Amino acid sequence: MYKFLFRPFLFLIDAERVHHLVFKLLALSGKIPGTKSLLGSIFRYKHTTLEREILGLRFENPVGLAAGFDKDAKLIDELSAFGFGFIEIGTLTPKAQPGNDKPRLFRLKPDQALINRMGFNNGGVSAAAERLRKRNSKVIVGGNIGKNKVTPNDQAFSDYTACVDALDGLVDYFVVNVSSPNTPGLRELQEKEPLRKLLADVKALTLTKKNPKPVLLKIAPDLTTSQLDDIVDILQETKTDGVIATNTTISRDRLKTSKEELDKIGNGGLSGKPLKDRSTEVIKYLREKLGPTYPIIGVGGIMAAEDAVEKIKAGADLVQIYTGFIYEGPAIVKKINKALIKL
Repeated sequence: MYKFLFRPFLFLIDAERVHHLVFKLLALSGKIPGTKSLLGSIFRYKHTTLEREILGLRFENPVGLAAGFDKDAKLIDELSAFGFGFIEIGTLTPKAQPGNDKPRLFRLKPDQALINRMGFNNGGVSAAAERLRKRNSKVIVGGNIGKNKVTPNDQAFSDYTACVDALDGLVDYFVVNVSSPNTPGLRELQEKEPLRKLLADVKALTLTKKNPKPVLLKIAPDLTTSQLDDIVDILQETKTDGVIATNTTISRDRLKTSKEELDKIGNGGLSGKPLKDRSTEVIKYLREKLGPTYPIIGVGGIMAAEDAVEKIKAGADLVQIYTGFIYEGPAIVKKINKALIKL
């Protein structure tokens, strides 16, 4: 119903405006008694074979909402009604920042893809923390954290640690995001020595907390094989608890959208169907290198249930969706879970 009744209307409107419109509607629906229960009865799908014990956490199912959709933790309770096994908020930064200039979110309809150059727009980690204190849902929540645009890379650690301190006790795991292409210089932190130090320091900080939470690294799909080998070494050396593969790509290979349209859109991270194969390749490579038990969350190009199955078979323990949620609607969560019980 979503694809035939709602999506054609929504896709007539600017992508970022639609995002805010949908947020307002979801927030309004959450105030109507019984709405969340009704949505849950439609979209949730429970089965004992879907439960996962990963990262010391018990997931009701392995399908999560990727970071970027609910950056500021405004709709945890409402979004949990769609049957997600976990929700990742962020990317959050210590100080609020507006992000990059608009327009900054674009649909590539022929490719079932999005290009975004949002630039870590968010209201700051403290505001998100206050919302998390008031949430009612018990869904697992991950905190995706980054640095402010104005923070030099050699001082990035202070931003990541500020986020850890602010979210301590409020999220179930942390994600160190150094792989977004939309903050100038951020991906330089994926280089071997800066990344080794950052992960080691963040991990050490979490271990000082009363209830230490797992730390994961989110990586780009554009890394070379040698860079992936460096990532593997660093993950193991720093005892980082897991990896998320992958973020958006800067590649524009084999797209149906015209070069003229792409040039008009400009820079940004590409997500959606064109990313599917590369993200799966990265997952498979990491699984081979990291062994059978290392936690891997697969994300990138999951537009249908079979795409999620492919990620799991490649080695992912859990999966996340974002662009597929926008193109296919909330029913995709249930469809994926129904497919996964057949594995």
